[in-house]
Amino acid sequence: MQEQYSPRAVEAAAQQKWQNTAAFKAVEDASRPKYYALSMFPYPSGKLHMGHVRNYTITDVLARFKRLQGFNVLQPMGWDAFGLPAENAAMKNGGAPAAWTYANIEYMKTQLDSLGFALDWERELATCKPDYYRWEQWLFTRLFEKGVIYKKNGVVNWDPVDHTVLANEQVVDGRGWRSGALVEKREIPMYYFRITDYAEQLLADLDKLDGWPEQVKTMQRNWIGKSYGSDVVFPYDEASIGHGGELKVYTTRPDTLMGATYVAVAAEHPLATQAAAGNAELQAFIAECKSGSVAEADVAKMEKKGMDTGLFVIHPLTGDKLPVWVANYVLWGYGEGAVMAVPAHDERDFEFANKYGLAIKQIYAKVEGENDFDAKAWQDWYAAKDDSIRTIHSGKYDGKGFSAAFDAIVSDLEAKSAGAKKTQYRLRDWGISRQRYWGCPIPIIHCASCGDVPVPEQDLPVTLPENVHPDGAGSPLAKMPEFYETSCPKCGGAAKRETDTMDTFVESSWYYARYASPKCDTAMVDKKAADYWLQVDQYVGGIEHAILHLLYARFFHKLMRDEGLVSSDEPFKSLLTQGMVICETFYRDLPNGSKDWIAPQDVILERDAKGKIVAATHRVDGQPVVVGGIEKMSKSKNNGVDPQEFIEKYGADTARLFMMFAAPPEQSLEWSDAGVEGAFRFLKRLWKSAREHVEAGVVAPYSAGELNASQKELRFKLHGTIQKVADDYGRRQQFNTAIAAVMELLNAYDKADTAGETGRAVAQEVLEAATLLLSPIVPHVCDGIWNELKPGTELLAQSWPKVDESALVKSEIELMVQVAGKLRGSVTVAADASKDAIEAAALAHENVIKFMEGKPAKKIIVVPGRLVNIVV
Repeated sequence: MQEQYSPRAVEAAAQQKWQNTAAFKAVEDASRPKYYALSMFPYPSGKLHMGHVRNYTITDVLARFKRLQGFNVLQPMGWDAFGLPAENAAMKNGGAPAAWTYANIEYMKTQLDSLGFALDWERELATCKPDYYRWEQWLFTRLFEKGVIYKKNGVVNWDPVDHTVLANEQVVDGRGWRSGALVEKREIPMYYFRITDYAEQLLADLDKLDGWPEQVKTMQRNWIGKSYGSDVVFPYDEASIGHGGELKVYTTRPDTLMGATYVAVAAEHPLATQAAAGNAELQAFIAECKSGSVAEADVAKMEKKGMDTGLFVIHPLTGDKLPVWVANYVLWGYGEGAVMAVPAHDERDFEFANKYGLAIKQIYAKVEGENDFDAKAWQDWYAAKDDSIRTIHSGKYDGKGFSAAFDAIVSDLEAKSAGAKKTQYRLRDWGISRQRYWGCPIPIIHCASCGDVPVPEQDLPVTLPENVHPDGAGSPLAKMPEFYETSCPKCGGAAKRETDTMDTFVESSWYYARYASPKCDTAMVDKKAADYWLQVDQYVGGIEHAILHLLYARFFHKLMRDEGLVSSDEPFKSLLTQGMVICETFYRDLPNGSKDWIAPQDVILERDAKGKIVAATHRVDGQPVVVGGIEKMSKSKNNGVDPQEFIEKYGADTARLFMMFAAPPEQSLEWSDAGVEGAFRFLKRLWKSAREHVEAGVVAPYSAGELNASQKELRFKLHGTIQKVADDYGRRQQFNTAIAAVMELLNAYDKADTAGETGRAVAQEVLEAATLLLSPIVPHVCDGIWNELKPGTELLAQSWPKVDESALVKSEIELMVQVAGKLRGSVTVAADASKDAIEAAALAHENVIKFMEGKPAKKIIVVPGRLVNIVV
């Protein structure tokens, strides 16, 4: 055994062996319980970052632990390979997105291998490959024919630089998340998934997900946004509008209808269009509204603006005329593109009414006390929804609480055919059309005679041409007759292929299922394989995917279930959302007002006794730098650590150990050079302990025999550790405490009596177990040590060490002894000693006799298994 621990040699040997033996290839085996461990697959951006390393290490630890427990483990890996970054990189570098993507995949694959992940590479997939997206297109055509996918004009966020539709979540402060350009509203034809048809299922099935964090389930519930309310119909005022008609709104608070003083419509609403004819000022305002984002978060933050149309609608219960305003906070495509305003009891409406001098009518007040309207009280009264408030100024509805007012007003609306009780969801249908090149082609053919025709199954896939160089001026596909010119599958006439591609969230919504049978060329998923492997037992990924990706994947799973492809209702049984990797940032201010971010490794720090930074200087010029705080590792802040450089210096096992020890997986992990050095030292110590034992001669593990007190104590510690680490890995998923427990075991090993034949046998047992316990986290060094401890055997063929219950039964226990509450010594007694025997042993302790000073014991308190307190 090498004298010094050499990560490079140890890791290369282990990885080569795993590769040669296809050690992690997964095969369906009905005789064993299965365990499907999955990390959210990466975008092939070119390099792994430390966030990737943490994510995949967590999953790998769980996969390796389950393997030791006898499970048939599947841990696959693939690439979320379509998307705008590849197009942007291609434009920057003058190449094709496909070449850039495939080169990045090859490099990142070597990085993953260098970290020793137990991946089944035979199941590797890339979403940009035709053999993958063919089945996505196949499902699209089936759903289109069933009406689950449909086409309509929709108002979308349009990025004028990237020339594509953006999801609401890709709009940040009114700007595109990548380009930074001000987003525009555009109305264009789009294909939509009817995800709203599954809203109730998606909501109800959250209750089945016991293995998901409550935070994520709450976020999804809020996004689906189930609410109970009523439609309200406001007839047109024909005198002002010039014709009959009605304005429909949905409200969750029909009980406040008597307080409505105006209605507001979106800029795209027909009433807004009518009112703007011949009104240049209103036309300009509508144009301004249409230029903004359709993201609700942006709308909520922006200044509320509006203009009076001069039109009126009729209040359905009072007959009063209510003015119609165009408002920038009303979104077209959300409901009917109109809202009723109750300024007295809604903060947004209150601010708008005050700004434009509109009426404010209070219709709720407290049962007791001052009932005059107070702007500060509106929220409490409105939100109460119980009998602590009563309606006022509401005619026949006066004196009612929330429920009574709700029911009475809805009943009257229904009697007048002016509204009806309704359950509604915040969730909107999923628009998946994107005007970009590097994505999955939408399998539709446009025919002047036959309309939109799905591509026949035998003609799939519609293959994306790969040797294409985008220039940023829209999708290249729209300029390629060789791609879009085709014939209609129905009539045979000249037709045009759809040039939009699908939102990349579509590819990432079903990849987990394809891993069950990635080479199947007769079906989207092989049903038998899917029924064996699915659900995913453990899914690991960032909290930033809590809503869209996870919601869409849950939706897609239900679509596949309804097509008979899978049997379960949900894709992921358990979910772990790991925290970010964060690190200190440093910078200098530049003359132009920007910041020059300096890499942490280029900064020399001085700290006080408590570890607080008191000075920071540049390693090169010695001049001061500014400490910018602790933030997520990123290129923009230059505070990332390159995993490849790290591995070359310390080895993959040090990276894995530090990542798992520095913080629980769901919390943010603060990078620490001292922590890294500590992890490396521990591995060297582990290696040294094994080497010293091996050089003295490997012996058989301990089997029942005579042990001295030190050896009994060591075995007690060993089997308690096995018990604890299994719980930490399995139930608690707290790997830092598992590592700490093994560290404590090795401390006890160093102090124990391991001399002689029996002592060496106990030492062998401890080192074997410690190696197995740590192997999910640091597999390379453990593989190397195991080869020496147990020549001729393979660590991967071993089982989780069994707990020897007899070792956990102590014949003697140590109790602390206090006199008047102060520790004065300890006594060792038989584990089954009586209270009298314990008291006698404590009173006979020489230090106890000294501090009792000849006084009698007034009271003796025995805390079983812990201490004795003598009160004199």
